[in-house]
Amino acid sequence: MANPSADEQRAAAVRAALMRVIHPAVYSGGNRARLLRGGDALFPAMAHAIEQARHEVWLATYIYDNVASVTALTQALVEAAERGVHVKLVVDGFGSRANLPELRRALCDAGVQLTVFRPMDRWWAWLQPSQLRRLHQKICVVDGRVAFVGGINLLDDCYDQVHGWSDQPRLDFAVELAGPIVAPIEQAVRALWTRANVGRNFAKEMAALARSAEPVARARRLLRRLRMPKGVKAGEEVGDLPPVRAAFVMRDNLRQRRAIERSYIHAIRKAKTRVDLISPYFYPGRAFMRVLINAARRGVQVRLLLQGKIDYRIAAVAAQALYDQLLSNGVKVYEYTPAFLHAKVGLVDDEWATIGSSNIDPLSLLLNLEANVVIRDAAFVNTLAEEFDNAVSASREIDPAHARRASLRGVLRRGFVAWVAHVYLRVAGITGRY
Repeated sequence: MANPSADEQRAAAVRAALMRVIHPAVYSGGNRARLLRGGDALFPAMAHAIEQARHEVWLATYIYDNVASVTALTQALVEAAERGVHVKLVVDGFGSRANLPELRRALCDAGVQLTVFRPMDRWWAWLQPSQLRRLHQKICVVDGRVAFVGGINLLDDCYDQVHGWSDQPRLDFAVELAGPIVAPIEQAVRALWTRANVGRNFAKEMAALARSAEPVARARRLLRRLRMPKGVKAGEEVGDLPPVRAAFVMRDNLRQRRAIERSYIHAIRKAKTRVDLISPYFYPGRAFMRVLINAARRGVQVRLLLQGKIDYRIAAVAAQALYDQLLSNGVKVYEYTPAFLHAKVGLVDDEWATIGSSNIDPLSLLLNLEANVVIRDAAFVNTLAEEFDNAVSASREIDPAHARRASLRGVLRRGFVAWVAHVYLRVAGITGRY
């Protein structure tokens, strides 16, 4: 084989440098990670940690609905606040809007500090394009020693706010974490709470800043509180870290706009044996779709687990519009039918996994504030892989022959979905190609 030219070498060096720059996951070693399936596992674990809290509890969630299995967690938060623990909670103004009066009665009177991210309490708020960018993270940190990250809202497993009660719990996951990984998670939820609180009380904050005897120092303190964790550290050798190796990856609308998407793409591009993804809402961008298809074409087993029991019809139509392209390129597609699917999970080979709040769709990858944890550990990945296989065994596989039944209706449906996504993103202020 001929030696590469100087131009080719320079191009290769640029590509390598860019990958180091955009790869968002900063790993730490020496962590502990425990997989939790559903609120039935998560809520008691969180309540137990909060019952032992001595200093601070930070909590962020999209939906907080204080019914059934969630009430014990609410009681743990109340008791912690009453014994002097600083309990700070931020909820999304859209996801939790119907529950805010009850939450304030149950929590604020006991001393829990509740703030709302982009509240929807005025009619004109519905007309602001920025309101399309929601807080979708699900994070809890207790005393800086234990953290919980995942896709589980504070909502009973068998209850859906649109469809009501069901017999079977929805499929969802979270991770309990301890070790160095907790520090960036706590920094993120602190900054998120501060941003929501400052946004609500911006005039008051600015007045206090103006009256301050040391306005510069006060402004610096405020900026430190608002600062999110940084992204990449180039040249880190993950293999040199002790297990469990983990990284906190978040998506915001500031410095880490596409961090979660890039962490997926980076891992899938290097896949050798398998890529397993769970996402209730699936409509990836061009780059994500391309690496999935390329992985399947080079012989990697690529399996997608999507919704079979539909909650939002438009989301199902968006995913189904991609079936022909996926199946014709060797990607296996399954629909989970026993219950609603809400998990956001990725598995690549035997030592890479991610769990978090981010779907693989434009709302999560381009608009919402999201939080995932990436874990590089064979034992953890094996446990999660067993859960994936169990879910697949209870699901319906889409017949690959579906790919050969392309029709004008299918083409029109794909065009309609692409148009809707384009318009929605433009209204939200997102330009460029997805």
